[in-house]
Amino acid sequence: MARTDVASRIIKAPLSRVFDALVDEGALLEWLPPSGMTGRFEHFDARPGGSYRMILTYAQPPEGGGKSSADSDVVEGRFVEIEPDDRVVQAVDFTSDDPGLHGTMTMTWAVTRVDGGTRVELRADDVPAGVTAADHADGMNSSLENLAAYLARRQTVFRAD
Repeated sequence: MARTDVASRIIKAPLSRVFDALVDEGALLEWLPPSGMTGRFEHFDARPGGSYRMILTYAQPPEGGGKSSADSDVVEGRFVEIEPDDRVVQAVDFTSDDPGLHGTMTMTWAVTRVDGGTRVELRADDVPAGVTAADHADGMNSSLENLAAYLARRQTVFRAD
């Protein structure tokens, strides 16, 4: 049965700056990899119909190895929809020999202006069975924490958009 995982966070930054960090290659490399991982893009084209290939490397690989190799997860993503200052929808596949990790997951990043900043809601639909709910929640929340920290480091003065 297909599973949906969700996570959200309010980030103390203007909506447009938060949205920009969702589609900027350099920003994504800094904040998207969950804690304990680094990332690099083999290609990146942020436009509807564009795609990317991201290699996430573990600082300390898990005992059973990564999803794609002993120390990495390879993600093939396609930008399905990019609605400025609203949402980014991606179709994501893991490169893996494990059938439990096969299947396309839809990741929707939605941003909404709220008092004091921006709410970022992350929804993952059709999560592959090989991704445990606990691990996915940890990874999603880690990325949201990283996003908040990334924007805090780059913000000198908070002002409303």
